[in-house]
Amino acid sequence: MERRESAQERVSELTERVSAVQAKTDDATARRDAAQGELDAEAASVTKERELVAGSIPADLLKLYDRLREKQGGIGAARLHQRRCEGCRLELDVTEVNEIRASAPDKVVRCENCSRILVRTSESGL
Repeated sequence: MERRESAQERVSELTERVSAVQAKTDDATARRDAAQGELDAEAASVTKERELVAGSIPADLLKLYDRLREKQGGIGAARLHQRRCEGCRLELDVTEVNEIRASAPDKVVRCENCSRILVRTSESGL
């Protein structure tokens, strides 16, 4: 009788623990599903925005960008910031910087190290 009561107490204790773990699992699953929903919505928004922007880019440039993006792990263009390519994180040498400085503003320039398209800004160090 004593062993039976002890076993029943243990079963009750373990049942409570299982219920607590299941509640935590359900909560985590709900948070995961909510986060996934937010990510899906953001991905749809970004995809739509990309389609709008891509429509205004010349086809040959877009083709080059897509090819580089596939080859470079998803990043086909990188900002030139203080004479450093933010794609490969390498600083461009003086000759490269001078060539970029002398090129027309609408000319497509690429990093000699990683081949990504360089996006020039006021902070490029040119």
